[in-house]
Amino acid sequence: MERNRHNILFHELIGLDVTILSHSDPHLIGVSGRIVDETMNTLRILLNNGRILTVFKRYGLFETTLPGNTKMVIDGSQILGRPEDRLKRLKSSKI
Repeated sequence: MERNRHNILFHELIGLDVTILSHSDPHLIGVSGRIVDETMNTLRILLNNGRILTVFKRYGLFETTLPGNTKMVIDGSQILGRPEDRLKRLKSSKI
């Protein structure tokens, strides 16, 4: 299943390009790169200079580029947890 704005919360974010629009750490605002790892509470972003930056999900607002060059803004608090846990949480909230 292809990632799109309707199902992105069900998928892992690894491989997506990302820009940090807002964060509790003001030094991170405007940082761009590619998501290379995702943990329960963090995203690891590969920067253009080759450095990997670890960012807390909870405190950020992230703009991602989905396949088809579609841009989407994601609130970090919506993507807390591992992708498989997010799916379980979303399914149980709909029951």
